[in-house]
Amino acid sequence: MSDFDRNYSAVRGFAADRAVAIDAGLRAHMIRVYNYMAVSVAITGVVSWIMSQYLVSNPALMKTLYAGPAALLVFLVPLGIAVFMGFRIHTMQPATARAVLFFYAGAIGLMLAPIFLIYTSTSIARVFFITAVAFGSLSLYGYTTQRSLAGMGAFMYMGAVGIFIAILVNFFLQSSALQFAISVIGVIVFAGLTAWHTQEIKEMYDPMDDGTMAGRKAVLGAWSLYADFTNMFIFLLQLIGDRR
Repeated sequence: MSDFDRNYSAVRGFAADRAVAIDAGLRAHMIRVYNYMAVSVAITGVVSWIMSQYLVSNPALMKTLYAGPAALLVFLVPLGIAVFMGFRIHTMQPATARAVLFFYAGAIGLMLAPIFLIYTSTSIARVFFITAVAFGSLSLYGYTTQRSLAGMGAFMYMGAVGIFIAILVNFFLQSSALQFAISVIGVIVFAGLTAWHTQEIKEMYDPMDDGTMAGRKAVLGAWSLYADFTNMFIFLLQLIGDRR
């Protein structure tokens, strides 16, 4: 009996140690994901602000890049990078994937530069803070909930595709009513995607992954959360931002 107790205690102790190690590995993985995402958001902000300052002194460039056919190109370049990343992420080295993510963040910053000319700086800062709080709360919910969010995530993903199509249509229609509807639905959709993507990143973690696979998963997770954050920020800014 005593031998059984000792063996049982040893097995139980090993299982507990393994669980602790997995939890520590998962936390490290999530921190890595959030760090990549935070750097991407910072790159977007810096590029956007620098470009906006350049546009102030170059109104002709503003008209060339953000009015007319060129505006569609500025919008589609980040989309092309995202599609390329989606097809190649599973064959890239983590360092390459990370570099593409940061380049994509810079392209988004270029696309968003006009917001500093349209909205007040105070308003942008306020909406950014609101987005950060909402994102943090939703991501925490996605990480801690025991409820599967897969069904909701699939529905929200379909909503994101619909929003993208509506944005393309409204590029030509220039309807303020449609833009308002897009913004409202966009906030809801990317709020839901934030929680779902966080849960998905957590579930994709595997302590048996080698460094390459773990690195790819970290970049892919950061990419998803970065997209959720920036889109939620843009749609909230359109809804509650103060125009100049």
